[in-house]
Amino acid sequence: MTKILIIYTGGTIGMVNDAKTGTLIPFDFEQIQDNVPELARLDYQLSVHSFDPILDSSNMNPEVWAELAELIKEKYDVFDGFVILHGSDTMSFTAAALSFMLQNLAKPVVLTGSQLPIGEIRTDAKENLITALEIAATKKDGRAMVPEVCVYFDYQLFRGNRSIKYNSEKFEAFASPNYPILAEAGVNLDFYPNYILPTPTQPFQIHTSFNSNIGVLKMYPGITENAVRAITESDAEAIILEAFGSGNTTTAPWFITCLKEAVAANKIILDISQCKGGSVQLGLYETSRKLQKMGILSGSDLTFEAAVTKLMYLLGQGLSTAEVKRLLEVSIAGELTN
Repeated sequence: MTKILIIYTGGTIGMVNDAKTGTLIPFDFEQIQDNVPELARLDYQLSVHSFDPILDSSNMNPEVWAELAELIKEKYDVFDGFVILHGSDTMSFTAAALSFMLQNLAKPVVLTGSQLPIGEIRTDAKENLITALEIAATKKDGRAMVPEVCVYFDYQLFRGNRSIKYNSEKFEAFASPNYPILAEAGVNLDFYPNYILPTPTQPFQIHTSFNSNIGVLKMYPGITENAVRAITESDAEAIILEAFGSGNTTTAPWFITCLKEAVAANKIILDISQCKGGSVQLGLYETSRKLQKMGILSGSDLTFEAAVTKLMYLLGQGLSTAEVKRLLEVSIAGELTN
């Protein structure tokens, strides 16, 4: 019998309304089983690991990601797949982080959650949970159909490190602007193998060291020198530059000087676009040509979530600055288009 481990971290999917305060509070996973009697009809052996205490996803951090990775490693040989129940707000960050941490993953790790608590009449929680379990259990020729970290939400399966949460009010809360979906649940559960990572041949292993000493510099018209220097002169080892369009910034002399000084101080600067769709193309316009010449790195079509977690991951591996820079511009887990 197919064995699936459900890892319950918290989130809206496991919340109920507190009659006294009117706020959402967490409850035990056993109550989720009571609210989804359909689970008993699945031909899977389900086991549950609940975090104690349950976490709001706003409190997710690299230490929790390491705990998840260690748990998956511990249970890897016992289970055929893993479903992580997670709050939607930081789900894409966790999915991206795990995609880098779980090296040579040959089994599905499916993150899901819901926009409404599981006890609500109109909840999306039941469908998300049941289909996530089905995806985690699906095999072809004895191998997992989706041997990667992914996010399932509202009938669509996304590569984890390509997903973003783009809507807080609709059931279709997630999107993958720069990469096709991996599967779609309709009358049938249709997988798209051409977009799914191949099954690795090397042994599974994990990397749990993260260095979160990074900064974020988001461009906007009228940005001041003081605001820029607060980031470029901080003790951050790397900076994510959220630029306009295809990687463009102001060419004001003071701004270019700030970046040059940061690069000279051995800070890594990764240029990604504020646009949800599309890619950074340094040098395409005059406004980004100077960035390219001074050694700013292109983040291609990385999401913000993937850029943050990839930087933290690479900085935590004890690599040389040159190697970190090299790996930032190439795909190591399907996170960007080379």
